[in-house]
Amino acid sequence: MKQIRERGSIQIARDHYVEKLVDRMHNGMIKIVSGIRRSGKSYLLYNLFRRELEKMGVEPSRIITVALDELEGAKYRNPTVFYDYIKTRVRGKKMHYLLLDEVQMMEDFESVLNGLLRLDHLDVYVTGSNSRFLSTDVVTEFRGRGDEIRVFPLSFSEFYATRGGEWSDAWEEYRLYGGMPQLFAYEKESDKIEYLNKLFQETYIKDILERNRIKNNEELNELLNITASGIGCLLNPHKLANSFRSLKKVNISEPTIALYLNYLQNAFVIHRAMRFDIKGNRYINTPSKYYFTDIGLRNARLNFRQIEEGHAMENIIYNELLMRGYQVDVGSLDIFEKGGRGDYVRKRTEVDFVANMGSKRYYIQSAAAIPTREKREQEERSLLAIRDSFKKILISASSSSPHYDDAGVLILSIKDFLLNPSSLME
Repeated sequence: MKQIRERGSIQIARDHYVEKLVDRMHNGMIKIVSGIRRSGKSYLLYNLFRRELEKMGVEPSRIITVALDELEGAKYRNPTVFYDYIKTRVRGKKMHYLLLDEVQMMEDFESVLNGLLRLDHLDVYVTGSNSRFLSTDVVTEFRGRGDEIRVFPLSFSEFYATRGGEWSDAWEEYRLYGGMPQLFAYEKESDKIEYLNKLFQETYIKDILERNRIKNNEELNELLNITASGIGCLLNPHKLANSFRSLKKVNISEPTIALYLNYLQNAFVIHRAMRFDIKGNRYINTPSKYYFTDIGLRNARLNFRQIEEGHAMENIIYNELLMRGYQVDVGSLDIFEKGGRGDYVRKRTEVDFVANMGSKRYYIQSAAAIPTREKREQEERSLLAIRDSFKKILISASSSSPHYDDAGVLILSIKDFLLNPSSLME
């Protein structure tokens, strides 16, 4: 991973995403770059990908950029004005490239994007900061001609390649402040904290309130706080409603909570990990676990309290698996343990993550520390109860080298897992 220095600041060459965009060039689809706001989507398109196009010999006149969230681009939120403008720019038989930022700000963008597919000699790339434009209706409208590329805040490997220094210091900083790219502009801890807090209130919360016409922002803020405290815990609207009543002395209906959770997911602030019955081979609809797209944003919600390593690790591992392209669920299965009277009692247990990609599947447990053999056996108990042949993995904060233990479980350190993209296949 190389660094690019511009205007005195360090920018990150996000090669993984640039390669994805290059691989999808001229495929007849609209390339949809999605993800949480401020994760670097605009920089990816306007700087990194544009630079790649220019390296390929594309003249600047054939690269059309429109940022709908800026004053200069506001007039193009009108679909007719925008469409007429694009038609005037696409001249001749050479391929042109449209880089359109924050497409969800355009009226009737579904019809506009569908119309762009019919223009010859135009390759289209758009960004958006909510999942509305990836809904079932839009997919149906595109008839399979929309190609999504999800952009996340910096992975730890991207963060570490830019920051450098000692691993332990970098890990401590990352699990505290996360991977929002703009954080590299700040050196003081107080400035980083202020940035993350403002990002939440002035960008994410404001967007959600305005987009969904929510008048009572206190309930949404409290829901975020409760969800942030509940990383690694099974939650559902019923349980959250009880938390509101017992902790906040507030009555909020379960349908309203479900709606707010959906808004937060649509803004890519949180992700829902559903439970998967491993032995029954079926999904369990509720309860689920919720993880934050960026651990620093989660910590900011709690004023940097409750930042124990175990919960942070679990959230970071979940995000890393998503970045690598896995479908990630929470594993659930029944085991039988010997009771006090010599009989066997059925007990429901969990596997932190079931990661699937095509025919590949990995069962993964996260543990901040494994100080004793007894602790390791406790962490492995649910893994060893699974009788299929897929790989079982235990990730810990230890510094041990990757190895298999006597039970056949792959033991990985969090360092090896995060810095080696092939670590699960060792």
